[in-house]
Amino acid sequence: MTGSHPLTRRRFLYAMAATASGALLPGIGRFRANAADNPVRFPSTEHFWYRLAPPGRYIDSQRGRKAFAYADDRLFLSGDNGRTWPRSLAFPDARQITFSHILKNGNILFATRTKLYLSTDNLKTYRPVVVKAQDGSDYTPHTPQNPANPGWYFHTLPGIISWKVRGREMLVWGNYCNVRGGAAPVNIYYSIDSGRTVKIAYAFGQNPHFRDNGSSGGGPTGALLGNPDNPVICRHVHAVAYNPAEDAFYACTGDLDRGAGHECHWLKGIYQAQTDTWRWTVLVSTQSNTRYKSGGITFVKGRAYWISDANGPEPHDRGIFCCAAADIPYPERHTRLYNPQVESGCMIIQDGFILASHCAPASPLKTGFIVSPDMGKTWAQHDLAELGHRSPVRFHEKNREGWIRVDLRSGWIDRAEVLFIKPK
Repeated sequence: MTGSHPLTRRRFLYAMAATASGALLPGIGRFRANAADNPVRFPSTEHFWYRLAPPGRYIDSQRGRKAFAYADDRLFLSGDNGRTWPRSLAFPDARQITFSHILKNGNILFATRTKLYLSTDNLKTYRPVVVKAQDGSDYTPHTPQNPANPGWYFHTLPGIISWKVRGREMLVWGNYCNVRGGAAPVNIYYSIDSGRTVKIAYAFGQNPHFRDNGSSGGGPTGALLGNPDNPVICRHVHAVAYNPAEDAFYACTGDLDRGAGHECHWLKGIYQAQTDTWRWTVLVSTQSNTRYKSGGITFVKGRAYWISDANGPEPHDRGIFCCAAADIPYPERHTRLYNPQVESGCMIIQDGFILASHCAPASPLKTGFIVSPDMGKTWAQHDLAELGHRSPVRFHEKNREGWIRVDLRSGWIDRAEVLFIKPK
């Protein structure tokens, strides 16, 4: 099953004509609305409705009926999909939040650039969480050369970062860093107790190209960061995913080849619950113009699905791929389901609906989405051009009303708006 259907002008016009009222909207304010509103009021493509979050607070994560948000100096919690926000709490560093996740039991784990916090009582209170290193000691963030750029220790690109593992929820994620906010070491974190304890599952090595030199993304001078005993280096983690068929985790990293070794890797991790330890294997280390520079890893019935962010020297080995988990290291055993012919790094699969996105700086579209409503049998691309130049990332699973939550980033990194998408 392969296919390559670039967004032609006719397809673009059809997708845009499918918006509400059958006409292009004059501005994004027309479809900023609460989840309580009927979706038929919102603009749509042939495959989904969409709406922006109402102004006033940034809705950073959702789960079931709950949504977590922040404004200038406060945190907010909704229990009705964002209709009302009865819980709020003063938090002076709210605008520095780079990560949040709502766990199944209702706990909320959130972080600023270098500090991690947990609320266990529906945001009545919160407390700091000290990360534990692999040897059991406290893991302390480095002292930054520039206090304004301490590093993004916990920021991540996927919205799905916890899974039911052997009967309990397990939270596992890696930090997407060294692009904004200062240089940071690259780690994979985990929690088996709903965020009460967070530990390091894997610590990448010291990349000489992302030292702490005080700049927003790090550089070739300054303090080295990371595990000095690990030769596996990267710039950041793109995705971590769980395959229940194997009881195994997979992680992929980026970005380029800068002369110090490959930064694009796929790793497989086995968590050993009896000893609370990990066994990691590097499956692939390769260049940036291959399908392994990727994201959006998802497992469905034991098969791996992912989308390529390939760039660098041409030709680019791009597309949405799938294969048996055991065949990940063997490209000849992969199936390319679709090729959007553009860098794409985020994807979600839920209820047979595949939703992925374009990286705006590399795309001919302004806000590009890739869609398959039938698990890869048919494909389409849609440009929500009225949103401006945006990269959709951090896809959260549907809330109780069926809306997928999406970060819209200006360029690729800087937060802009929050978009909700409801498959038809």
